[in-house]
Amino acid sequence: MYAIASALLFVVLAGKSNLRPIAVMFVLFAWLAHGTDIGWRGVQGVHPAESVREALGFLAFIITGGYLLASTRYRLTLGGVVVMPVSLILLVLGRLTPAGDQPEDLSTLGRIHISLATLGVGVFALASALSAIYLVEDRALKRKKFEGVTFKDRGAPLESLDRLAHRLVWVGFPIFTIALVLGAVWTAKLGKSPARIENLLAVITWFAFATLLVARQIYGWRGRRAARLALVGFAAAVAVLLIYLIRRIVE
Repeated sequence: MYAIASALLFVVLAGKSNLRPIAVMFVLFAWLAHGTDIGWRGVQGVHPAESVREALGFLAFIITGGYLLASTRYRLTLGGVVVMPVSLILLVLGRLTPAGDQPEDLSTLGRIHISLATLGVGVFALASALSAIYLVEDRALKRKKFEGVTFKDRGAPLESLDRLAHRLVWVGFPIFTIALVLGAVWTAKLGKSPARIENLLAVITWFAFATLLVARQIYGWRGRRAARLALVGFAAAVAVLLIYLIRRIVE
């Protein structure tokens, strides 16, 4: 259903705007089926914070839910074209990659860390998706391509995209900050060295979004500059997840 929704949204973006309700319906069906899958796995004892694989699947669920919520106000066809394939890829990675050995050192602290980190990255993902849409729309406006479906389909105004992305960063930042601190404590309790590439990337993620919030408040950073910085921060966050996933498979 994720794949069908992605394909339909591409068709809508190509000009078949009458298919948009059907595309959104498949997004909703995919999200409900995904939630049912997460619930069923939970009954079987597989928690969303059980591993990075499960966290990736939960991240896809959060991203899709956020897109559906935003779609109740704006006709984010372009956003769906960005979000749905990402959710599909994350779900495939979370379900079809090798499981590896079950970690024996996953304490309650570790589960809380993974849960909060996943939630924080999920909110950042939504903000980054809106930032990507902002950059695309802004570029089209500057090139005077007003005939695009983004504008015919009453997409979100640039100012609204910028403001909503900023609010999402405000929501995700404290969650991710707590997750980062708990992760450092967990690592210390396990006796592992903090000098690892994923820890560095997590700190880069934190600094990117912290800079975004401070620069907007003090220097009035908005628009393209803020959108690009949000994408840099999210790219670092995704890199952290992929490193954990690869290490789990290899080890």
